[in-house]
Amino acid sequence: MSKVQAIKGQQDGAADAGTAERQVRVDLAACYRLIDLYGMSDIILNHISARVPGDHEHFLINPFGMMYDEITASSLIKVDTDGTVIHNPDPQYSVNLPGYVIHSAIHAGRPDVKCVLHTHTPAGMAVSALKCGLLPLNQVAMRFISSVAYHAFEGVAVDLEERARLVADLGDKEVMILRNHGLLAVGRTVAEAFVNMQRLERACQTQLLTMSANSEMLYPPQKVIDHTFGQLRQSPSPAADGSFPPHGTREWPALLRKLDRIDPSYRN
Repeated sequence: MSKVQAIKGQQDGAADAGTAERQVRVDLAACYRLIDLYGMSDIILNHISARVPGDHEHFLINPFGMMYDEITASSLIKVDTDGTVIHNPDPQYSVNLPGYVIHSAIHAGRPDVKCVLHTHTPAGMAVSALKCGLLPLNQVAMRFISSVAYHAFEGVAVDLEERARLVADLGDKEVMILRNHGLLAVGRTVAEAFVNMQRLERACQTQLLTMSANSEMLYPPQKVIDHTFGQLRQSPSPAADGSFPPHGTREWPALLRKLDRIDPSYRN
């Protein structure tokens, strides 16, 4: 399959906007708005996708050409992992080819992943170009330090052959630094993927600030780093029933309330 054939024509029929899919659409549209709100968007570039509930390999992704703060639940394009557009509500927009390549790879190769998020922030791109990668310089970074993957830069991600290498390099990790490129985070929910990315971004920002101080950096003992990583695999603060909820469980309702106060149109 050639590069230009990767995104195939649209199937006939309307979107299956059942209750489960509708909720995923709202959450994904909210995620786009939040990425923009927290300064992690790149005009119309980059992409976030979410798996459509069901047995089929369908996922939702942004219409290429819309700003993140324009995206709504109903504007998202539904595509399958083979590149067939299942539903596109506005034919003036299409799917970004690198977005298709990266997201189809991970949705096909990681059935546990429900959301994939990719950014080109200055901090993320800067750390991606450092040979040392992400360093355990603070508690936020230690959340990922034993669960961060790396993928070597191969050029713009438009070659379908790169998909197998992306999946192999990600393995079972939650975040991946795309060398000389940017950041990638996944989650079992949209909420978890967003929180993973927000914290990875914060870790990169803090690392660059620390390194810019031009002073000797202080590292905790390795056993403390490992202990902290284990503590932060899930929320370290138990819920009322004594369980430890996944990351994003508490944050997401609060983030949606914040968006609703600013502009609830993402729900449309």
